[in-house]
Amino acid sequence: MKDVINIGFIGLGGRGAGMLGLLLQIEGIRVPAVCDIIPERAERGIDIVESAPECDYTVNSYLDYKELLDKEKLDAVVICSTWISHLKIAVDAMKKGLYAAVEVGGAASVDECWQLVRTAQKTGTHCMLLENCCYARNEMALFNMIKKGIFGELVHLEGGYRHDLRDEIVLGRENQHGRLKNFINRNGELYPTHQLGPIAKAININRGNRFLTVNAVASKARGLHQWIKDYKGEDYDLYKTDFQCGDVVTTLIKCAHGETIQLNHDCCVPRPYSRDYLIEGTKGTYMETFEGEPGVIYIDGQAKKKHNWDDFLPWREKYEHPLWKEYETSGVKAGHGGMDYLVLSAFAESVKEGKTPPIDTYDTASWMVITCLSEQSVSMAGAPVPVPDFTDGYWIEREPFPRGKYCVDDVCEEFFE
Repeated sequence: MKDVINIGFIGLGGRGAGMLGLLLQIEGIRVPAVCDIIPERAERGIDIVESAPECDYTVNSYLDYKELLDKEKLDAVVICSTWISHLKIAVDAMKKGLYAAVEVGGAASVDECWQLVRTAQKTGTHCMLLENCCYARNEMALFNMIKKGIFGELVHLEGGYRHDLRDEIVLGRENQHGRLKNFINRNGELYPTHQLGPIAKAININRGNRFLTVNAVASKARGLHQWIKDYKGEDYDLYKTDFQCGDVVTTLIKCAHGETIQLNHDCCVPRPYSRDYLIEGTKGTYMETFEGEPGVIYIDGQAKKKHNWDDFLPWREKYEHPLWKEYETSGVKAGHGGMDYLVLSAFAESVKEGKTPPIDTYDTASWMVITCLSEQSVSMAGAPVPVPDFTDGYWIEREPFPRGKYCVDDVCEEFFE
């Protein structure tokens, strides 16, 4: 058990800068090195660290992450760079014996996922996907209910990333944001893990269950062109760009024990934000409604009126996850309603204790691989594509997962007073 750990921070765009500020609020964290390919961002990283109350050490900045890995004595790295560089940097860090945490996104190829897994197996290090939605308040309460059997046996689940990002995507060059090139060149489920993470944990993926196949279809791509026409005009150089990513991409995943999962990727038409969480089991159903609302629920035999939805809020209060009960008492931190701080805390605790993270390397590979598999399926008119078994069969009987307050494989009530 280490009381203090040294973490290198790689990638300091808008998301990275925010996550760095949160990371520094966790007790026992030092960030002696930051990195970004843009000099101004690297310097901003130094300013963020040095402004933290506990900073009494020198902070070095780098433009090349490999130089950071070669020169610094670290315990771990947090990677918030562009999507297609996440796993490459993680593999290089793990080869140095470091824990790696990567921001969410999808994998560019199946091979890079295998590289990640094989590197973890060879070095004994770990890569944790920072899937904050696994620590969202609603999702954790629902997970608690699932484990207590409230929904019965789960049959079908849905989720998605439905978020109007037309301005952020189109203005990627002006804002130095990486989404633009992905939408120009790729057609598939580019951002799968926000609801796939909680879903995978709910149905024991990689620990008694696994993904088998992926089918994906994409609509036409028109939304980004319309936004450019309405807000930038015909003289804008991207006006005639042929965007490849469909405005709405629908992905179906079949699991070994019969569950089906539907993911919706929807970033290019005007609409409010939603993660579309849906849980259907033999005893009841939960459905997300609107952002900021708790959603609705129907539990067979317990609904106030048959065939009518009930407000989920009283159920959430009854089945609040003990981590959120503790969090509410101590004070919820900023960052997507508080879940960013929790996922970073989970990673930090794993590094300090030298244990497997609650979202482990097999999870990271299995969730991120959906992107490149969906691209293959879309290119074949929705034909099924097999999902690799990154556990090499051990999903049937894995070693026990580490129990703890941040565990997302079970509700470890014994760790809370």
